[in-house]
Amino acid sequence: MKPLVDPRHGDVEDDASSTKSNSLLAMAGSLLGEISFAKLMVAWLGLLIVPAVAIGLAPLVATAWAAKLAFAITPAVVGIVPLLLLIAVASVGWLFGWKFVRLVESSFWSLNSLLVEPLYTMFREILRHLAELTLPNDATAKRRERVRAIAAATAALLISACAALILIAVWPATKWLGSVADLADPIGLAWTALANTVFVISAYVAIAALAWGLADATMAPPRDLEHYAQPIPGSRIWRIAHLSDIHLVGERYGFRIESGRMGPQGDARFRRVLERLAEIDTTDPLDVILITGDATDAGRSIEWAEFLDALSAHPRIAGRVLMLPGNHDINIVDRANPARLDLSIGPNSRLRKIRTLSAINAVQGERVRVVDRDQRSLAHTLAETMQKHQAELAQFASTGTPQLSTLATDLWAEVFPMVVQPESDNGLGIVLLNSNADAHFSFTNALGLVSAEQVYALEGIFARYPNACWLIGLHHHPVEYPRTANVLSERIGTTLVNGNWFLRRLAPMAGRCVLMHGHRHIDWIGECGGLGIISAPSPVMEATNDADTYFYVHRFQIDADGELELLEPQRIAVPGDRYEAAPSPSEARRTKSS
Repeated sequence: MKPLVDPRHGDVEDDASSTKSNSLLAMAGSLLGEISFAKLMVAWLGLLIVPAVAIGLAPLVATAWAAKLAFAITPAVVGIVPLLLLIAVASVGWLFGWKFVRLVESSFWSLNSLLVEPLYTMFREILRHLAELTLPNDATAKRRERVRAIAAATAALLISACAALILIAVWPATKWLGSVADLADPIGLAWTALANTVFVISAYVAIAALAWGLADATMAPPRDLEHYAQPIPGSRIWRIAHLSDIHLVGERYGFRIESGRMGPQGDARFRRVLERLAEIDTTDPLDVILITGDATDAGRSIEWAEFLDALSAHPRIAGRVLMLPGNHDINIVDRANPARLDLSIGPNSRLRKIRTLSAINAVQGERVRVVDRDQRSLAHTLAETMQKHQAELAQFASTGTPQLSTLATDLWAEVFPMVVQPESDNGLGIVLLNSNADAHFSFTNALGLVSAEQVYALEGIFARYPNACWLIGLHHHPVEYPRTANVLSERIGTTLVNGNWFLRRLAPMAGRCVLMHGHRHIDWIGECGGLGIISAPSPVMEATNDADTYFYVHRFQIDADGELELLEPQRIAVPGDRYEAAPSPSEARRTKSS
């Protein structure tokens, strides 16, 4: 039985969300017809309009309240006011602690990721691209680095200048001292609040852009790794298989969101990867199999079930796996509709996090430990931490009860970083970070952020093991690669929003840390300021069914000076499916024309 149109090969609907089959402009146009304007209005109200009004009204309300209070407070109680304010601030810190810090940090970086970072990145990369087009092909690496630094500083100056012009234009309409009488003119008050908001945000953009440009221009540039170390006779060598971006779809004939029919189909490729790992481990045992995010394509239950089922067929391999979340695991709202919004008050984003945590716990719960924030030391295992909340999490997953949503959010923040402690005081430890920024819109799912809370915990662990070396796993790349690009679209990546800050905080660990990440689906091995950086190719994506893919087994040793060295890695080929490959659209067109 052969159907007229073979459903196993998919059709154009499978390409709806594919960036390989559709331009970003075409996808943006199609989004307009799919957006839920009711949800959009609620999101804008909560995330933009209310905060903007609050910013604009805050100085007016504060000064009006202060003026009124000044007449009401007698000299006898004036001295008590500072004490009461101190008690109030201390109470907030005691009651909410890290929750308050997370809220402030999330709001701060949300503003950066929505406004400053896109503007700055666009200006910087356009200038870099134009400048590099004028360079000769034999330009030295130092000359290219100098051009990139100048482009970063110039981009910052241009954005800051534009923001300054807006400041000058809006200043006459601002008002910073209010009175109770202002409430009698709500329309005038609204315009004043808007002017104040534009002024404050423009001032922030002007300052932030300068700060980002200065940080970019002065930081150590990323560079390709020049050479690998040679094995030291008798030294301990760690063998780490690095996988990333598997994007399981949980369907035999399913397609990935990003590639559609231009990419792989089904999940058979991942099973072949596990078979190759089992063969390698039999002859030359692996220490760790590190999966740096995007195990699933959309974080659905069926995808996680497929992942765990595939691992269960190789128990020896499963016992070596360490993993962390990627943006596709937790931030894809709807794989079939990139225009769909998740309201921040809804359960769906938290459910995706619970699914991810549950799978991570099943894989490595007994082998990783969480960090005690107060003591800045290793605490319980992940399994013990999760066990305490098992009943509540199961109830939330089953019912979506709003009262339990806070638990899901807090637990997600508290279990990262996860740590595999070194075998000895001067051994090799592994840290697993969550580098995903919260997103409630599939089209903006890829932004990355390493929270200050995680870095604070990380620094505490480093202090506990002052002689150890570390592998740091995260999903997003902390810095753009030092590669030239043929087209501008190749340059605009989705690196960490705070990658520059993150690398500067890790600077004291130069020579003793290597960062391992995924997200971009391509391989790159380099360093930045003495910190090693390894990007994993996807052994599944970027290839049709019949094409071969690959991954690496990396080898590490610690030298006599206590520094972590990378030996030449082993490139492992994964064969394609030669017999049941679905034709790509271009192949289908060629077949039809012939």
